[in-house]
Amino acid sequence: MTSLVLASQSPARLATLRAAGLDPVVVVSGVDEDQLGPLPPAELALQLAELKCAAVADRDDLPEDALVLGCDSVLELNGQALGKPGTAEEASSRWRSMRGRSGVLLTGHSLRDTATGHVASATAATTVHFADVTDEEIAAYVASGEPLHVAGAFTVDGLGGAFVTGIEGDHHNVVGVSLPLLRELAAELGHRWTDLWRAPSTR
Repeated sequence: MTSLVLASQSPARLATLRAAGLDPVVVVSGVDEDQLGPLPPAELALQLAELKCAAVADRDDLPEDALVLGCDSVLELNGQALGKPGTAEEASSRWRSMRGRSGVLLTGHSLRDTATGHVASATAATTVHFADVTDEEIAAYVASGEPLHVAGAFTVDGLGGAFVTGIEGDHHNVVGVSLPLLRELAAELGHRWTDLWRAPSTR
């Protein structure tokens, strides 16, 4: 049975994959997300996903028959790629520029079959509409700590969900992994999506 290895420490990605019937093994890539220079947002997300996938797939302690998934997300706003803000000041500034507006959440996906060495990669894009939140709401949200460590400084599956008024595209992509795209990438590598589901007794 093919194993899925998730090259990401994102709990949201892991929860999404588990809810979809998969049982991934988590192996954190350790890739420095700041190592790439200025790139267009979609290209940046894809290259980081490919780096994370490669870093884990090259390890010698993986199952012989594994699919290694690397993902990386950025929010494109005004043509700029916004990753994790890291500081409260940056998160506050981001939200002041995002409120009442729309951005595109881009998630790069890179999937490698360790049995063949073949790789399938693509980027998913979802438009996100943000509420016109108040300064007080921004301050409270930033104080919660949630937006500091997520791409675009927001979540849709946590406290930030109330500040997102609409989504055009795949909701799961905003959480961090596009299930329809992942299914297509697996098929490109010769794997049926339903074969990746864990056994019925463990669902």
